[in-house]
Amino acid sequence: MGRGVILNYREFLPCTDATPVINLGEGDTPLVASVSLGGQLGCGELYFKLEGCNPTGSFKDRGMVFAVAKAIESGSKAIICASTGNTSASAAAYGARCGLDVIVIVPEGKIARGKFAQAIAYGANIVNIQGNFDDALKIVLALCEKHPVSLVNSINPFRIEGQKTASFEIIDVLGDAPDYLFIPVGNAGNITAYWKGFVEYHRAGKSTKKPRMMGFEAEGAAPIVKGYPVKEPKTVASAIRIGNPASWKSAVSAAAESGGLIDCVTDDEILESYQLLSTREGIFGEPASAASLAGLIKMKNTGMDFSGKKVVCVITGTGLKDPETALANSRSIINVPGDLASVEKALGWG
Repeated sequence: MGRGVILNYREFLPCTDATPVINLGEGDTPLVASVSLGGQLGCGELYFKLEGCNPTGSFKDRGMVFAVAKAIESGSKAIICASTGNTSASAAAYGARCGLDVIVIVPEGKIARGKFAQAIAYGANIVNIQGNFDDALKIVLALCEKHPVSLVNSINPFRIEGQKTASFEIIDVLGDAPDYLFIPVGNAGNITAYWKGFVEYHRAGKSTKKPRMMGFEAEGAAPIVKGYPVKEPKTVASAIRIGNPASWKSAVSAAAESGGLIDCVTDDEILESYQLLSTREGIFGEPASAASLAGLIKMKNTGMDFSGKKVVCVITGTGLKDPETALANSRSIINVPGDLASVEKALGWG
């Protein structure tokens, strides 16, 4: 525990003798069995992979640690990314850990405050732009061509290498691959990475099968489903509010090769699943995380049969990333005077 993904899975990563071993304790995240929703949805077994337990609260840390390690190996003194939040938090943390300058380009007003606070706290150089994530990424790519700085968005293949370790952990815990993996899709690097990991572990004899990859975009930010870039993506799930995914082609390939799909869910379905995770399973994920469960519910409602099947839903980030959504959807706060009788009456005990 706490060794980090580079040490834990070095033999499956493109390391050299010059690759530094850095970590903040990323990886080793829990795979938690459902106590409620799995039975309701007719799953043989349902598990949640809690990637919000990574050091900065999201799955991004797996890929970031390796991207930063390879940047240091190449002699870089600075890293840069475009972000809707989680990437900036992760880049800022690992950059601070390794003494690198960190530049993050973010779309003004379109990043959850919890994530923005992290980037500030870790000391990143933050530039707000008027535009969306896709605009920010274009600027970052142009800056990388002109200046000596390493790109750490998921277009960097080392990010994918680090993120694939989550699929290794799932197999290590279950003893084999699941039958289905449900996962949110935004910039599409994560579904690409998971599939890469499942394929490599299967090739190495660590599993007897590979899962069907079930990826879900938000309906208002669903370029892969629509078949064309979305100029102004809109969704409550800020982490997947992306209109032109960097890993579009590889995500489509992952779904097709695995016999899975990429579909979309509405914001209402995301928020319903967000609340179900919290109130029925005790799992507080950020809204984008709930797209995986929303996708499972959608597939169940369209007639898919999961009986006898092992299903994993990836919960990509902690709910503390976006506290405003939890507060805005609260239905359990009661305001009363500060005396015992009033409290008892409000609780129905008086």
